[in-house]
Amino acid sequence: MPDSAPSQPPLGPEVDSTPRPLPARIPHRGASVDLEPLHTRHAAELWQASQAPGAEPGWAYLGYGPFTDEAAMHRHAAGFAAQHDPIAWAVRPHRTGTADGWLTLMEISPADAAIEIGHIWFSPRLQRTRAATEAMFLLMRHAMDDLGYRRLVWKCHAMNQPSRNAAARLGFRYEGTLRAIKVIKGRLRDTAQFSILADEWPARRDAIAAWLDDSNWDAEGRPRAPLARVVDSPLPWIAG
Repeated sequence: MPDSAPSQPPLGPEVDSTPRPLPARIPHRGASVDLEPLHTRHAAELWQASQAPGAEPGWAYLGYGPFTDEAAMHRHAAGFAAQHDPIAWAVRPHRTGTADGWLTLMEISPADAAIEIGHIWFSPRLQRTRAATEAMFLLMRHAMDDLGYRRLVWKCHAMNQPSRNAAARLGFRYEGTLRAIKVIKGRLRDTAQFSILADEWPARRDAIAAWLDDSNWDAEGRPRAPLARVVDSPLPWIAG
């Protein structure tokens, strides 16, 4: 009796394996915020932003900061600006006109079409504002639409509930927790991981864009509908 043909083990779907472009150190302009490639010229404004009341807790889950003086902030900005992974942008809200935080694209894998948004530090005057959401959205849209990445990742300290809330609000799907994966400032860290995939992105993009649209904002600068509600309506599976 002839041998039967060997069975093929299960494999993932075939995809376009063309490597994606690396992000460039270029500015991004939004309706309420500008992203500028991080430079030492931002250090003085970033230092002032870091001195705002309530800024101290914002450093708790980052691997650096708070900084002792403007010179220390300048040294950090110089080192950060010299890297391409992570590649960092200063966040300049139109409302204040000053650099009030930074964020990055990082863990860039062109061959796998995977990229992460991270190293997000927003001063209190930027937190929970339209400009903060738009700053993140500009990089998310750049990675997925302009550069064609297939997987966008968000990771945070598993105990960082505000970051977990932000991930859910922006439409990232929770994937799991990597246990005891890092030591940050002498403490063991579990990392919660989230992602948006290419086929999920258009619905998320449209929901965030609708929330940011001028029609969703009243004369006092308040959103008429919260982003969580806009996202949860067409995408009930990301609730919670």
